[in-house]
Amino acid sequence: FINRYISSSALEQDANGNSLELSQYKDKVLLIVNVASKCGMTNSNYTELNELYNKYKDKGLEILAFPCNQFGEEEPGTTDQITEFVCTKFKSEFPIFNKIEVNGENASPLYKFLKKGKWGIFGDEIQWNFAKFLVDKNGQAVERYYPTTSPLTLEHDIKKLLNV
Repeated sequence: FINRYISSSALEQDANGNSLELSQYKDKVLLIVNVASKCGMTNSNYTELNELYNKYKDKGLEILAFPCNQFGEEEPGTTDQITEFVCTKFKSEFPIFNKIEVNGENASPLYKFLKKGKWGIFGDEIQWNFAKFLVDKNGQAVERYYPTTSPLTLEHDIKKLLNV
């Protein structure tokens, strides 16, 4: 599923506008999240994402944050403003990418790929900020979580994929 996308030298832009090959994350467990700075869930999500990242980054977890302004215009800033906010207020160390769209015809190719799954009640669209996808070391998207799902509740699934 996503392993073909990641292995295909697909590019995404980081917050500095540099193109990154997603293949560099090929043997990692990934938690991919569409983020927003002005959402009611911002503080809890960034706090918990940081906790997970600090606890498991040396064991093979990578969190990839993709700012998106499609939901209530809750990510209105520039990529520089978003990065400064996240790094200053939350001291986040995980990669922040360039602002993208996750739904519609202009959706990022990564999100178009992630949403192609048998996600049942989720349907094809991302519902709101902080929707989460968990991808195993083989590049398989194994879980999709609602935006309201607390990142810390994913710890069991992450530990299982990391074999810790």
